[in-house]
Amino acid sequence: MKILIADDDEITLIALRASLTKAGHEVEMARNGREAMKIVRAGKCRLVISDWEMPEMNGLDLCRAIREEEASGYIYVILLTSHNSGEELVQGLSAGADEFVGKPFRAGELLARIGTAERVLTLETRDVAIFAMAKLAESRDPETGAHLERVQSYSKLLARQMAYSPKFTDQLDAEYIRLIYQTSPLHDIGKVGIPDCVLLKPGRLSDSEFAVMKTHTTLGAQTLDAALRKFPGVKFIQMARDIAATHHERFDGTGYPANLAGDQIPLCGRIVALADVYDALTSKRVYKAAFGHEIAKSMITNESGSHFDPDVVDAFLQTEQQFIAIKDRFSENHAAAA
Repeated sequence: MKILIADDDEITLIALRASLTKAGHEVEMARNGREAMKIVRAGKCRLVISDWEMPEMNGLDLCRAIREEEASGYIYVILLTSHNSGEELVQGLSAGADEFVGKPFRAGELLARIGTAERVLTLETRDVAIFAMAKLAESRDPETGAHLERVQSYSKLLARQMAYSPKFTDQLDAEYIRLIYQTSPLHDIGKVGIPDCVLLKPGRLSDSEFAVMKTHTTLGAQTLDAALRKFPGVKFIQMARDIAATHHERFDGTGYPANLAGDQIPLCGRIVALADVYDALTSKRVYKAAFGHEIAKSMITNESGSHFDPDVVDAFLQTEQQFIAIKDRFSENHAAAA
């Protein structure tokens, strides 16, 4: 595993590099947080060992910056620190650190912590499985393009923006934002059970066909409920289930399948509802051309408080330039791959 070590103390850097290379790891070095962040953005390292105290950007700020990145995979962070009070450890965990090692470090302890990091990072096979299941549903509709990737990015962007609001601070922590990014691609998993004559119809659906299409929410929820019975209490399955079941509910209670309203709708469902609709509006479908951002924005804001949670709409308006950037980036990537 390639490991990034960040420390402004040259002696510590040399000692860390010696211990890690002896254990078979490849090492990148940075002498402050900003330099470390450049290496992280280059996608070279999945594990970061950083000193707490550094010039320009300290270890806490580096943790926060890493958690705010649109990284392609999870970055595991170990903080080297002499800060070991309970309050300081909470501060480090809140910033996004995964582990702590005291200074001066002991090679045996550090390598044991790295072993834990390696086990955690291998759990990303779970995320691969989630995305593969989601792609299975999407593959039946050849015109959706990078729909899953866009909804995933829009949902994370909305959740991260809403986390700045005191109303959601306690609920929208780093783990929640990470979970909604991981599980939002499963919102349409129930479409694997929808007949092709309905799913791929080149035109608007009849009332009876639309009734069949709407069952993808309950089919998805039932599939994930079965997984929950097998693995009760697993957070990512619970969130995926809530999203699949409720992303077509409306804030005023006129959605489906359960006519939930307001806070009866799980927050993840309210967030993915807007992300999904925005992508549907701005993407070409068999029955419609793609609308531009301004038209989509107008339609969404007009339905604030009816279709959409006003708090989610506010987050959308605060991040609309980032929405446009995500839409354009994935459109370009899709065109290049075609």
